[in-house]
Amino acid sequence: QLPAVAEFSTSETMGHSADRLAAAFGVSRLEQDEYALRSHTLAKKAQDEGLLQDVVPFKVPGKDTVTKDNGIRPSSMEQMGKLKPAFVKPYGTVTAANSSFLTDGASAILIMSEEKALAMGYKPKAYLRDFVYVSQDPKDQLLLGPTYATPKVLEKAGLTLGDIDVFEFHEAFAGQILANLKAMDSDWFAQNYMGRKSKVGAPPLDKFNTWGGSLSLGHPFGATGCRLVITAAHRLKKEGGQYGLVAACAAGGQVMVPVPL
Repeated sequence: QLPAVAEFSTSETMGHSADRLAAAFGVSRLEQDEYALRSHTLAKKAQDEGLLQDVVPFKVPGKDTVTKDNGIRPSSMEQMGKLKPAFVKPYGTVTAANSSFLTDGASAILIMSEEKALAMGYKPKAYLRDFVYVSQDPKDQLLLGPTYATPKVLEKAGLTLGDIDVFEFHEAFAGQILANLKAMDSDWFAQNYMGRKSKVGAPPLDKFNTWGGSLSLGHPFGATGCRLVITAAHRLKKEGGQYGLVAACAAGGQVMVPVPL
C-alpha cells in the first residue's frame, strides 16, 4: 500500500485539516506565506554555510547523484501570492507554497546506552533526556499535537520553556506551525482544552527551526523524525546550547516529542 496524505481515521487529507486549523486560529494566508518564505530563506542560508552536512550522497539510477536537499526554493511574497488554494477551494489559505512537499528520502540514527557507546569508542552526538507521546481529536486537532505534548515533556524532564536552547518542529504546513504557536501562547486554549491553569508559551522564533524545516527541506515519510533530532543535535553543538526540544505531529492526531541534550 503506497503512502497517502489522507488521514486514515477520517479519510480527509491533511491539507484539509491544516486549512481548517488555520481558520480556527485566525492564521491568514499572508502569515502562512511569510512563514514558508522564512523556512526556505533560512534553509538556503544554512545550506550555503555548509551546516546541512548530514546528507549521504545517493546515485539515482539514470540520473545524477543527489548530494544535497534540492527542494529549497526561496521565492517572493508576490510569486507565492499567485498560487491558488490546494485543498479548500476557492477560499482556503493552504497552497503548494506554504505546505511541505513530498519527496524521496530515508534516514537512520544509531541509538544506544552511553556505557555501550563509550565501550565501542563512539562519541555521543546527543543524549535523549525524555520523550512523550500524546493523541487528540484527529478530526479538528489532527496537527495540534505539539501544543499538547510540549508542556508534558517539559514537566517530565524537569525543564521550562526558557531552558530550551533549540526548537525543531516538523513543518507539515505553515498554517499548522502558526496555529500551534498561537495555541501554545493562549491561556484560554490551555484552560479550555488542555485542563491547565495557564499557557506553556510559544517558542521564540530566534530559536525555532533556524536552519529551515520540512517546508523547505521536504517531508519524506519515515525520515523526518531522524532529521529533526539530528538537526537539533547539530544546532546545539554549533550554538553552544544544552537542551533541544523536537516535536512532530503524526497521523491519527498523535505527536512524539523528545528532549535531546
